[in-house]
Amino acid sequence: MARPRTLFVTTALPYANGAFHVGHIMEYIQADIWVRFQRMRGNTVHFVGADDAHGAPIMIAAEKAGCTPQEFVAGIAGNRKTYFDGFHIAFDHWHSTDSPENVELSQGIYLALKGAGLIDRREIEQFYDPVKGMFLADRYIKGKCPKCGAPDQYGDSCEVCGAVYAPTDLIEPFSALSGATPELRRSEHFFFRLSDPRCVAFLREWTRSNGRHGGPRLQPEVLAKAREWLGGEDPQGRLADWDISRDAPYFGIEIPGEPGKYFYVWLDAPIGYLASLKAYCGRADIDFDALMNDDTVEQVHFIGKDIIYFHVLFWPAMLHFAGRKTPDQVNVHGFITASGEKMSKSRGTGISPLRYLELGLNPDWLRYYIAAKLNSHVEDVDFNPDDFVARVNSDLVGKLVNIASRCSNFLVRRFGGRLGEPDPQAIAGFAAAWAGPEAVARLYEQRDYGKAIREIMQYADAINQYVDTARPWDVAKDPAAGEALQRICSTAINGFRDLVLLLAPVMPATTGRALEQLSLTLPGWSAIGTPLPAGHVIGPYAHLMTRIDGKAVDRLLGIAEDAPAPAAGGQGGGKAAGSDAATRKDKDKAAVPGEGFVGIEDFAKLDLRIARIVSAARVEGSKKLLQLSLDIGEERPRQVFSGIQSAYAPEDIVGRLTVMIANLAPRKMKFGISEGMVLSAGHEDPERGTGIYLLSADSGAEPGMRIG
Repeated sequence: MARPRTLFVTTALPYANGAFHVGHIMEYIQADIWVRFQRMRGNTVHFVGADDAHGAPIMIAAEKAGCTPQEFVAGIAGNRKTYFDGFHIAFDHWHSTDSPENVELSQGIYLALKGAGLIDRREIEQFYDPVKGMFLADRYIKGKCPKCGAPDQYGDSCEVCGAVYAPTDLIEPFSALSGATPELRRSEHFFFRLSDPRCVAFLREWTRSNGRHGGPRLQPEVLAKAREWLGGEDPQGRLADWDISRDAPYFGIEIPGEPGKYFYVWLDAPIGYLASLKAYCGRADIDFDALMNDDTVEQVHFIGKDIIYFHVLFWPAMLHFAGRKTPDQVNVHGFITASGEKMSKSRGTGISPLRYLELGLNPDWLRYYIAAKLNSHVEDVDFNPDDFVARVNSDLVGKLVNIASRCSNFLVRRFGGRLGEPDPQAIAGFAAAWAGPEAVARLYEQRDYGKAIREIMQYADAINQYVDTARPWDVAKDPAAGEALQRICSTAINGFRDLVLLLAPVMPATTGRALEQLSLTLPGWSAIGTPLPAGHVIGPYAHLMTRIDGKAVDRLLGIAEDAPAPAAGGQGGGKAAGSDAATRKDKDKAAVPGEGFVGIEDFAKLDLRIARIVSAARVEGSKKLLQLSLDIGEERPRQVFSGIQSAYAPEDIVGRLTVMIANLAPRKMKFGISEGMVLSAGHEDPERGTGIYLLSADSGAEPGMRIG
C-alpha cells in the first residue's frame, strides 16, 4: 500500500476588488474535488486560500469609496463565505495578503534573495500621471501591445498574445485613470535578476523535472510555453529581470530599509499562499517551519492559464533562491465560456454564482457538470444550458437517484431495511462493465474528471440495466419470492453505495444525504467494491434530487425574467370619477393566477395537436428513445424522438393516435432533429417500477386537430 501523502494545496488568490465570478468558482470546485479525493485516499491535505489585497487598484477603489484600503478589502472579503458554503468548497483556512504573516514572509524572502545577489537597484524611467500626481502601476497604463499590436492592453502583459513586457514598451500609452498621456520620470527601482544564469539553469531543470509524487510538475502544453519563454536551447536564455518595487503612494508591504518603496503586488501575492498556511498552522497547532522543511510534503497549486508566467518562472525561482520548498505541481486550467462565447455581462453571457444560489439551483448540479467537462489539459470549459439540463437530469436523476428510489423501500417495507447477500453473478457483471475504482482513482489523481465521470456512469448504466432486467416490482408480487427480492434490491443498493462514494469528491452534499439514508458515514476509497454485510440496516428512501427546471436556468442566463411579485392591495383608497367603466373592464379580464397556477394566456401558447404515429423505430445507440414519424395534418410527417422505448415496442404503436406539442422549438439531438414532443404520463413507484403511458385520443379524432 502506498505511503500516505501530505499535501499543501492552494488556488490562485482572487483580487479583493470585487465579487467572485464563475471562473473563480470553477477553479475552486476543481481543487476542492481533488482535495476531497486525496482525503478519501487517506492523505493529509492542508487546503488554504487568501484574498490578494494589495496594489494600486485597491488603493484607488478605496479612495473612491471614501474608506481605507483595509476597510474596502474587509467589505469584499466578508462575502466570500456565502460562495464557499453555497458551493460546498471546503478550504481549511482563508486569509489575506494584508496580514502580519505575509509581511514577515515577504520581507524575509526579499532579504534572502538580496543576500543571494539576485536583487539589483536601478534608476528607471517610469510613467507618471500629471493629472493624478502619481506614478502609474502597470495595470493603470494602457496602449498597443509591442509584440502583436493589439489595442487597449495593460502595461505588464498582453491578454491577446500573452507577451510580458515593461509599461514603457507600450505603443501610444495613456493613463487608464485620467486618460492623460503619461510623462516619463526617473525613479529608483529594485529588480529580481531572473535573467541571471543561475535562475535560467534552475528553471530549465525545474520545469522539466517531476514533483515529489513522481508526476511531472507541469502539463505538456505549459512546459512547452515555459521552454519558449526560457529561450529553448539558447544558453543565455531570454528572461527579463523583474521589477519588484513600486513608489509611494501605494497600498502594500514596505521594502525593508527603503522608505517610500513597496513590493509590487505580484511579489507578495504568491507568498500569500505561505502566509495563509502559516496562519492556519498557528490555529491548528501545527509547526509551520517543520512542515515546510519536510521534504516529503508536496506543494500543489491550481491556477488559470492567464497567470502561468508568474507561477512557473518568478514563483519557483523566488522560492528556490530564498532557500524554500518549490511547487511539486502547477495545475493549469482554461477559462469557462457560455455556449462557446467568452463570459460577458454586456453580451448577456455571464453566469453569476450568487444568482445561481439565489435561484435555488442545486450546487451539486454545477459541481457535477463542471467535473464532467474538466480534464488534465489547459482547455476552456463550456457551459451549455441545454447540455447542463440534459446531463444532470439524465445522469444524476435518471441513473444515480433512480437506483435508490426503485429499490430502497422494498427493503425497508418488506425486510425492515436489512440487506441480504448480493447476487455474485450480477456483481461480476458490474465489474466487467467499467474500469473499476482504482482506474477512476488514477483519473481523479490526474484531474481527468470528465473521464472519471464517464467510467462512473458506465457502472450506473450496468446497475440500472440489472434492475430493469430483474424487475423487483414484479418479483414483489409473489409472496414466495422474498429471498429473490431481497437479493435483487441488496445488489442494487450495494451498487448505489459504490456510485455515491465514487462521486463523493464531486457531490459532497448529495453524498452526505445518501449515506445518511444508508446508515453510513463516509469511508475511505478502499471501501468501494466491498459489499455491505448482510444484515446491515438502511433507512427509508427520501428524495435526493429533483430534475432541473429549464426555466430557472433561463433566468440564470437572463433569457427569462423572474415572475413579478403580486401587487399589494391598497387600503382606504377612494374611487376616481368615471371608474365604473374601468371596474367593468377589469371584471372581464382573466384573474391573475396564484402561485402554482398558469393563466389561460399561458395555456394558449401551446399548440397541442392530434398526431397519428406513421412509423416507429428503436434508435441505435440509445436504450430509451424511439424515433417516431408523426402525421399532424401537414404536408410531411414530423420526426420526434421520445423516451418511451422501455414501455412500448415500436410495432405496437404504429397507427395509434396520440397528442403532440407542435410548436415546441426543434431540438438538435445526437441522433437527429426532434420536431416536437408527444405527451405521456408516468410514475416512479417502488412497488411498480417506472411506468410510462402514452396519451391517446378517442376514435373519430383526426391528425392535425387542435386541442384546447
